[in-house]
Amino acid sequence: MKIKSIETFATRDVSFVRVRTDDGHEGYGQISAWNANISALALHQQIAPIALGSDALDIHGLVERCFLKEYKFPGAFTTRAIGGLDTALWDLRGKAEGKSVCQLLGQYRTSIDAYGSSMRRDITPQDEAERMRRLQDKHGFRAFKIRVGKVFGNDEDQWPGRTEELIPTVRRAVGELTTLFADGNSAFTPKRAIEVGRLLEQHHFSHFEEPCPFPELEWTAEVAAALDIPVSGGEQDTCIAHWKRMIHMRAVDIVQPNISYVGGICRAMRVAGMAEEASMLCTPHNANKTMTLVFTLHMLGALRNAGPFMEYTIEHDPWAVDLFEDADLEVKDGKVSIPDGPGWGVRIRPEWLGKADYRVSRLD
Repeated sequence: MKIKSIETFATRDVSFVRVRTDDGHEGYGQISAWNANISALALHQQIAPIALGSDALDIHGLVERCFLKEYKFPGAFTTRAIGGLDTALWDLRGKAEGKSVCQLLGQYRTSIDAYGSSMRRDITPQDEAERMRRLQDKHGFRAFKIRVGKVFGNDEDQWPGRTEELIPTVRRAVGELTTLFADGNSAFTPKRAIEVGRLLEQHHFSHFEEPCPFPELEWTAEVAAALDIPVSGGEQDTCIAHWKRMIHMRAVDIVQPNISYVGGICRAMRVAGMAEEASMLCTPHNANKTMTLVFTLHMLGALRNAGPFMEYTIEHDPWAVDLFEDADLEVKDGKVSIPDGPGWGVRIRPEWLGKADYRVSRLD
């Protein structure tokens, strides 16, 4: 079963990948959202020449060959391009074997508890608390995540006093039985991160994500050592050697690889496996309702060291609407069901594919 062609259907926001083999099998994957058209170019220019003609079922081996051959380009666009190939191949294998990807990975549950993830810092504490209370009633969310500080803020807040007001306001609104998380998005130096962490502990939050600039691993480790609340991180990290250091030095308590950022299912599962060996939880990062949500569901359904909740955005992204046919990815009673059809179990709308920028690389 050799890879015969690699196709992309791209916009700036989303790029789907279709892989076809010489014996007629096909699978769909996705490059990470945002500037996805650039990663699509990287897929055709850098990765397709390596992948074409390769065994479509040797996903792990092919992914590693791609990274080794493109060792001079270890950055985000390369890893995202490889992630598009990896996820298409998992879909192809699942369809060929008549199994879901989750079953291929070792499924042991059929639905995942979701936390409602706010992506906003332009919202007042009162409005944030009120919308979380509404969503709690409507969808049965039993957990939420808020955004504290300012993205790469160097100890700035989005506006003065917002973080100190937001934390208790949301806690009062959703009640003590609701699990709460906070995301710093690289906002703080260690001193300020520890101050915010103490406030989160006071109001019984359950983890503190990316408190310090993510490249400053030692800063994050300092915060994790000082706080009782678990510190999580890793969303942005793509290098397996870096993940090994992060886990070895206990820079975080919970690892959060993004399947599409890190290079696909093979590498995300590798990170989760390293964390499991170190008795650490893995809660993959997911910030939108594209196929990355589907990938995350399948991975978590097979992950023995998964955190108690998966990330589920509560924002409306127009570019992520109407991507799939008959896919039930909504939160009901606080849970999302894992699609149970072959492969990823979702079908991309042909109308969307027909409007996207198309490109193909073929085996000569």
